[in-house]
Formats: sequence, C-alpha cells, structure tokens
Amino acid sequence: MKQHQDITKDRELLLGLAEGDDKSLEIIYSENFPVVLRMILNHNGSEDDAKDIFQEAIIILYEKVQKDDFSLSSRLKTFLYSVCRHLWLKKVQRTYNMYSLSNELEEIIPVADELETHQAKDQEFQIMESALQNMGQPCQTILEDYYLHKRSMQEIAEKFGYTNAENAKNQKYKCLMRLKKLFFDRYKTL
Repeated sequence: MKQHQDITKDRELLLGLAEGDDKSLEIIYSENFPVVLRMILNHNGSEDDAKDIFQEAIIILYEKVQKDDFSLSSRLKTFLYSVCRHLWLKKVQRTYNMYSLSNELEEIIPVADELETHQAKDQEFQIMESALQNMGQPCQTILEDYYLHKRSMQEIAEKFGYTNAENAKNQKYKCLMRLKKLFFDRYKTL
C-alpha cells in the first residue's frame, strides 16, 4: 500500500515539475538532495559539488518529463540518485583524467542498495540529532564542545566549573550514556 502511495506521489511531483510548479520542485529537492549530498561528501566531493550535480540531475529530469513518452520505471528517489551518481562518476573521471569506467564497474554496488544504505544513515543522523536536541543542558553543550568543537576536557571543566578534567570526563561519559539511551529508545520505535 505504501509503495503505491509513493508511486502516486512521484507521479504527481513529476506532473508538477513538467508544469513548472515551484512547490513540486521544492519537495523533490528537500526529499532527495540530502542523500545525494551525503553520497558526494562520502566520495571526496564538496557541498558545492553536490549542488551542481543535483542541479544537473533536475535539469535532466525536467527535460525527460517534457517528453510525452517518458515513463518512470523506478522510484523518483532511485532515479535521481542514480543520475547523480552517474554524473558524479563522470566528473571524477574528468577531474582526475581517468579512463572511462566500464559498465560492470559502475554496477558493482547496485544503486538501489546504495540508496537504501544512505537513507538509513540519514534517518539515523536525524534520530541522533533529535536525541541530542532533547537532552537538555549541560549535556548537549558538553557533547557538542567535545565532539564537534574538539575542545579538551580541561577547557570543558573550566567552562562548566568542574574541579578538574577528570570530573568533566565523568560527566561527559554520563551524558554520552544518556544520549545513547535516548537514541535507542527513538530508534526502536521505527
């Protein structure tokens, strides 16, 4: 049933895109760009690279939906991801003056499997971000300071008024265990 709803939604988005509907384009972008961004970042690209590649893929999709004979034979996510993947491979080949990759090499990891993996990772990151946001203070800031801002335990101890770095380390550990519990409580409900 869900797959039928997804296909119907994909068709509506494509129809909207063909008619130049900005809302359809926004939805296509918001639902598909994050996974393309992660794929390109994981393969030595930048956010600007991802934006360029995704824009090219949208242009290709737009040109295809303008033709009456275009029929989407997969999910829209899969189509866009595979086009972006192919475009990225071509760009990497040009950049590093590589010989063209054979079709066999491009198909080593099927696109659908790779897309599912990226979608699962995206969902895990969203759950982790939500768990971190709902932790409260000072745990959220301690973990962000240590893992994101690479502050030392001594700096964290001074910032939060702990007597020494060891006490700050103990607090960080407690916060980490709390975050882990929040994450897995949310993860299990999926």
